[in-house]
Amino acid sequence: MLKTLMTAAALSLAATTGAFAQEVTAGTYDVEGTNLDGSAYSGTATIALESDTTCSITWETGGTTSHGICMLYDDAFAAGYVLQDAVGLVVYKVKGNGVLEGGWTITGKTGSGTETLTLKK
Repeated sequence: MLKTLMTAAALSLAATTGAFAQEVTAGTYDVEGTNLDGSAYSGTATIALESDTTCSITWETGGTTSHGICMLYDDAFAAGYVLQDAVGLVVYKVKGNGVLEGGWTITGKTGSGTETLTLKK
């Protein structure tokens, strides 16, 4: 089921793919975010490009590791991910200069959190 959900999300985004106005750089990013309860967290995320529009992403935050698949569409950057037994979704706006700002949610939980990725120089 997890694979089906992630595939459906990727196909949904792919069906609307247009011109790509922004770029996301492969590398390691600093992560600053808020959990669903509003508490803060930090860590790192590593993005590995698979094509001009798709990538893999790994987050290391709060002592946990999660892995996902990601996609760039115009100035939106989205990732489906797995954290323990739950599936999550994060959508970022590509701000330029190596900064991605967005929000996330995860199955079985109410609400959404925020997250900013900043490329390490």
